[in-house]
Amino acid sequence: MNAPVIDARSSASVTFAVWEALFLREAVSRVSGGRGAWLWLLLEPVAQLALLLIFISLIRGRTASGYDYAPFLALGILAYNLFKNTALQSMAAISANKALFTYRQVKPVDVVLVRAFLEGIIQLIVSIVLLTGMSLFGFDCLPHDPLQVFVALALLWVFGMGLGLVLSVGDTLIAELGRLARLAFVPLYFLSGIFFSLTMLPHALREGMLFNPIVHGLEAMRAAFLNHYVLVEEVDLGYLAAFAFTFFFLGLALQVRFAPRLMMQ
Repeated sequence: MNAPVIDARSSASVTFAVWEALFLREAVSRVSGGRGAWLWLLLEPVAQLALLLIFISLIRGRTASGYDYAPFLALGILAYNLFKNTALQSMAAISANKALFTYRQVKPVDVVLVRAFLEGIIQLIVSIVLLTGMSLFGFDCLPHDPLQVFVALALLWVFGMGLGLVLSVGDTLIAELGRLARLAFVPLYFLSGIFFSLTMLPHALREGMLFNPIVHGLEAMRAAFLNHYVLVEEVDLGYLAAFAFTFFFLGLALQVRFAPRLMMQ
């Protein structure tokens, strides 16, 4: 008589199998979601950069403080998009994957984490392609401090993922919170230092801007890329890290606390 087959897979192996399947599903859906969907991923930051360059060139000229505005703006746009897109994509993950919760192995937190991971990879590829293209056109887009670039981008990504974990709960349970969150990203775009460095601002306004943790990430990354870039003393990646990991663990706690309700919505 044959012995019964026992599924000896650990919970960790089951979780990783679920994440792998979700990742492949999300990746295929994201790239083939519409005609030219993959192309728009690159054209979006390029269009933002082109419009801002035209606008700022008409007002201030093409250079400031010894560095070119093109890489200055590109770095700000790419870093902010990493945070914003990770947060927004993660926020919508639960509502977009409700049908998968019929499988007991799939939890709401799984779809959020996988979306955040996929978005991080997409934004990294877009950044590499765009900065490489700018380098071919003669712009200096090579970092002189790669470790600081990695830390700044990693913290912005974790912050976006943590915010997405929190907002996905709010968006699923109370739809109005999701709409308000999307609206909040509009003024945040203008208050995160994409268009200007802190040294351009009066002292009082600079102090107010420094309350925004995203500013610390953008400024630190620009200082790691641009020679002669003046970084104000108050910029602190530890401040960004505090926000990033606070939201991340708060988001995980909310996912665990409201998991049954999230699956039934």
